[in-house]
Formats: sequence, C-alpha cells, structure tokens
Amino acid sequence: MIPVFKPLIEQEELDASRESLEMGWLGMGSYVSEFEQKVKQIIGAEDRFVAAVSTGTAGLHIALLVAGVGPGDEVIVSSFNCSADFQAIGWVGADMVFCDCDDTTLEIDLRRAEELVTPRTKAMIVMDYDCIMCDHDAIAAFAEKHQIRIIHDAAHSFGSSYKGKMVGSFSDICVFSHDPVKTITCLDGGTIVVRTEEELKHVHELRLLGMQQPASVMYQNKRAWTFDVERVGFRYHMLNLHAAIGLAQLGKLDVIAESRRAASRHYNALLKDLPLVRVPQTDFDGVNPFLYYIRVPEELRDELRAELKENGVDTGIHWMPGHQFSLWKDCRAGDLSVTNKVGKEIISLPLHSKIPLSVVQQVADQIHAFFVRRGA
Repeated sequence: MIPVFKPLIEQEELDASRESLEMGWLGMGSYVSEFEQKVKQIIGAEDRFVAAVSTGTAGLHIALLVAGVGPGDEVIVSSFNCSADFQAIGWVGADMVFCDCDDTTLEIDLRRAEELVTPRTKAMIVMDYDCIMCDHDAIAAFAEKHQIRIIHDAAHSFGSSYKGKMVGSFSDICVFSHDPVKTITCLDGGTIVVRTEEELKHVHELRLLGMQQPASVMYQNKRAWTFDVERVGFRYHMLNLHAAIGLAQLGKLDVIAESRRAASRHYNALLKDLPLVRVPQTDFDGVNPFLYYIRVPEELRDELRAELKENGVDTGIHWMPGHQFSLWKDCRAGDLSVTNKVGKEIISLPLHSKIPLSVVQQVADQIHAFFVRRGA
C-alpha cells in the first residue's frame, strides 16, 4: 500500500533519538532551546519570540488564551478546517462562528467573514490550506478594521513563504504543528510565535502548569525547586527527545521542501488535463507542501477512493467540514455552500518527503485509468 503520509525517518533521526535518551534528561531541556532557536533562525523572525509546545493543538489553545479570548467572545473560523481549531475555541469558552471557504484557494473567505463580525468578535483563526497561502495582507487589514486578534494556524505551512517573507515572521500570533505526519515532525510537537516578551512569558507559564520557572534554567537540563503560580496552566511543554528529532528534521528542510514541490508539480502536470479533476491552482513556488489534493465530482469520489485502495493506493479526506459534526452543528454560521461542496469532492493523494516521482506516476496512472473507463 502506498500510504497518504510517510514520515522521513533516517539515520540522523535515529542518532538524535539515541543521543537524547542517553543524555538522560527526558523533559524540557537543552534540545528544546536549540529547536526554538533554529526555528527562529529559519523563519527569520528577529522581532518575534518562539516557544516549543507539546502539539500544534496545544499551541492553538495557548494562542487563544494569549490573545485574551474567553467566555462571551466569538471566534470566526473557516468550517473547512481541522477539528483541533474548533476544540481549542471550545476549551477557552468562546463561541465559534463558522465561515465559508474560497472555492479556488480553500482558504477562509474574507468577504463572507465580513458578514459575520459582531461586537462580540474577539479573534479570527486563519489557516494556510496545504500549498496555497492565505492573503495575509488582506487578513491584516481585516484585523485592523475590526480590531480583532488573528491566530495564524500554519500547521500546513512551516518552511513556506508569503511574498518573500517566511511564514511565522509576520503574523499576529502564529502556530506550527510538528506532529507525526507533518513536513517537519518532532514525533509530536508544535511551536508558537508571538510578538512580545510579555506574551512569551505568558506562553511559558501556560505550557508548564502555570509555574513561573525560568525556561533558561530548564534549558540547562536543570529545574528550579521554588517558584510561584499565578495562573492556570497546562502540561504542554515539548520534550527533549521530540526536540532532538525535530532538530534532525530541520537540518533537511530544504531537501524536504524541494522533494515535495517536485512531487506536487508532477501530480499537477499529470492530472491537470483530466476534465473531471480539479488540481491546486498554484505553481508551488515558495511553499513546503503538506498535502497534495484533488477535487472530483461528489458522485465519483467514494468510488475512486475505493478503486485506488484496491490497487494499493491509500487516500484521505482533509477535511469533513466542522459544522457537520454533532458537537458543533448548532454553532452560528454564514452561508457555507462552498464548504459543503468542497467537503464532498476533496481527496488527499500520497505525498511524502523524498517520494519517488515514479510513485506519483503510478498514482496518476490509476486515476487516469479510472476516468478513462468512465469515458471522461
């Protein structure tokens, strides 16, 4: 079976794991500090502050708290998004407002978002879906106009750029995911990028049970035994082992990004002329693609996925729209007609770091064969 996801685990990751375990300091320590510094260097954010956390979802939760979002507030979010964003909004006690996505980019539709703003709107979550960046200039203008905070969910876009600026260097609050299937994995982990030292202090306390324990101490593989706790916190810190693996991955970022761009461009070239297949409308310049997706007619999607599976090709669906889940079906929402359509058409195809182009060809050939047999 050709899987949808396959992590790039090589000798460097195995060596990093062994060295971290042999060090004997398993909690947050020196590797976490090195990982944060390397991320900051890569995104070129000299005026920003980076903190590593246990997961991207933890980062979203912390980001909303740092933004001051709480009970009585509303957060606008695209319904075409990961459930992690929806859960995080619920955890802070805010009300979720579902917005439609754009039919071409699959990003949040700012025209629809305008219709959803109320005096209770405190923040908006925006996400770069796969290989296409949001219009972050328009998002910044939207935030300024309505005086709201923006949480940039960059789970799909670590190592990508927007108008020559690296993702993470320009957003209000930015959150990356480094989970098992992301382009850069720490086994599990995330990073959050904030604007001020005060916000960084807030993040440090939230990720470590509210303890006012200096990160600088733990980054020496030590800990303080006396400290104060002034706010509720969580067990959201990154572990040394995870950071060590992440550092090995960061050393391959250019290779990872280029191999994924090459595979995505090859998919586009092979599939773009199929009349019933919609491919991403991009040349993939400047991005580190997490997924490669196509859209096909709703009535053919399940049949295509089943046939591909029979022939050894796994596929995915990213995602089911949030407003269709039982937990969130009663949330306030605007017109979601595009999201409803996309959710029935989207298919994720196999995309791995260093995936052979011959495998991309094999997948594309089977998709061609499927449609040829149907006269399309």
